[in-house]
Amino acid sequence: MKGLVVKNTGSWYSVRTDDGQLLECKIKGNFRLRGIRSTNPVAVGDRVTLSAPTGQAGGVFITEIEDRRNYIIRKSINLSKQSHIIAANVDQALLIVTVSNPQTSTTFIDRFLASAEAYRVPVVLLFNKTDLLDADEQHLQQMMVALYENVGYQCLQISAATGQGLDQLRPLLAGRISVLSGNSGVGKSTLINQLVPGASLRTAELSDAHNMGQHTTTFSEMISLPPVASTAEGEWTGALIDTPGIKGFGTFDMEPEEISGYFKEIFRFSKDCRFNNCTHTHEPGCAVLQALENHYIAQSRYQSYLSMLHDKDEGKYREAY
Repeated sequence: MKGLVVKNTGSWYSVRTDDGQLLECKIKGNFRLRGIRSTNPVAVGDRVTLSAPTGQAGGVFITEIEDRRNYIIRKSINLSKQSHIIAANVDQALLIVTVSNPQTSTTFIDRFLASAEAYRVPVVLLFNKTDLLDADEQHLQQMMVALYENVGYQCLQISAATGQGLDQLRPLLAGRISVLSGNSGVGKSTLINQLVPGASLRTAELSDAHNMGQHTTTFSEMISLPPVASTAEGEWTGALIDTPGIKGFGTFDMEPEEISGYFKEIFRFSKDCRFNNCTHTHEPGCAVLQALENHYIAQSRYQSYLSMLHDKDEGKYREAY
């Protein structure tokens, strides 16, 4: 029996079988020993094989995971040598960022984008809470949008609270599995409540003490999108994967010489470097450093690249970004 993992609570997995059943499943105790270096060897979006139901409580087990075509992964905050898979087999990632209430740093954005590039996941940046910005914050947001659009990423400026910009977003979701990610408090649950009437996800105010988001989503879950007027009978409309908010994004299993390849603009200029093994930090004839000096590469993006180069030695993924 085969199915799709649609919910992961950490100890139980909800699997929608190919014949339409929704089963609560566990994994065998030895499943974690098969070389899967992850705190969650099974992720929402995984296609899995199940044992036959026994008729007893907890009698259905996940026995095999099909090969993943992609996934979003980060370093686990609890076990430094392990990873945490945010979602698997997705068509795109929607990274929700806010320039205020709370502020999403460019370092966090760049780390997420680099990881998505590494595992071949397209990303759309959603700049949320646009309705709350003052003039200075609006200017900052426009600068960030210009930066990332120039790099090559699609950016939408939205307000999940008011519905602003959602008409531009909805066509991008049709027929696709989209994973939503971002810092706590950026409005993931509010956005899903707008896109999926009846989802009724819990939301929370920001912490007054630190202007940080509070975790309202504690597990990952796939939520089907509702049909629209143009939806044909039986046509699949797509799904959103809701994920818990994350504070820092530690990249996982990247060798230093690979990292420049996950920054689109750095990779483009690196082809003209004098040395094939250029680290783009000090070498003569480095086209990347020349492009940085000439403002073809943003200083913030270059600093994010440097921080990832030093991850293995300094454990910077543990810091708040």
